[in-house]
Amino acid sequence: MRLGLAAALAATALVAIAGGAASSRAEDGGAGALRVCLGEDLPPYSVRHGETGGGFDFLIAEALAKRLGRPLAVQWFESKLDEDSSSAIEANALLSDSRCDLLGGYPLTRDALAKPGFETARMPDFEGAKAADRRRRVTLGTLAPTRPYHLAAFTIVLGGKAAERRIAGIGDLDGIPLGIEAGTLGDAILMSYDHGRLISQITHMVPGHGELLPRLERGDYDATFVAQHHFDAYRIEHPDTKLKPTGYYFPLGFNMGFVGLASAADLIAHVDAALDDMLKNGEAARLAEAAHMTYLPPRQPYILEGITMRDLAK
Repeated sequence: MRLGLAAALAATALVAIAGGAASSRAEDGGAGALRVCLGEDLPPYSVRHGETGGGFDFLIAEALAKRLGRPLAVQWFESKLDEDSSSAIEANALLSDSRCDLLGGYPLTRDALAKPGFETARMPDFEGAKAADRRRRVTLGTLAPTRPYHLAAFTIVLGGKAAERRIAGIGDLDGIPLGIEAGTLGDAILMSYDHGRLISQITHMVPGHGELLPRLERGDYDATFVAQHHFDAYRIEHPDTKLKPTGYYFPLGFNMGFVGLASAADLIAHVDAALDDMLKNGEAARLAEAAHMTYLPPRQPYILEGITMRDLAK
């Protein structure tokens, strides 16, 4: 069984962050600006702070523009991850409408990079959008990824009576009350583990309401399985939290990078070279630390071909 794009993007549904001096409007960057689209409220990845920005993706974009000798111009946009929207189509529409040269924090999965099944789409809400922009449709192009600059992974977080437990894998959760958002990739992993061994321990809640970690803090259950960046965002907002990370990462992870149009092959080649150097000299890891984000380096294969039930059972 092969799981589709919605499951893949669940890993990213994607801060006391170091701010930058870049313009918040793509059109304000001037000639030669590197124009990057970023989600305006996706801590710890990217967050709009008035006329500036913060977050790991923002800092990476800022450092990248500096290496390329160009000013950075950010086009902020709002991504609504619901049943009627697609992050891949939103990204393609923004790029195809020339709102930006690159879009940051993009999951490098084969589904997310696939050719769209239709020729046109509407754009998400973006800073500076007019009423006509919200109505018109954009002819979609072909997406092309850069090399990744970090890995998005799932981890186990403990609270309550289990806070001091040593966890080296999902099997160590046996007997511990668990909480998870229903219908997410994390839910699928826990529910399918060892032929449903953990099902009776799981409390489900409605996804998207932000209840998962606060309820763990309150003691409604003693452990959860969550994307690492979601826990990072929670710790930034709640610096006094008593929740404990385990340091365990599920084998299935998603490399994250920039994405542009295939027609921008020269730019992508320059970006790849710059990102490769930033990874080798440790700059990417240092920027993650500045953004209060747990850094995991990308790993091969750079593009995930798909998710199978075997992947969920690792």
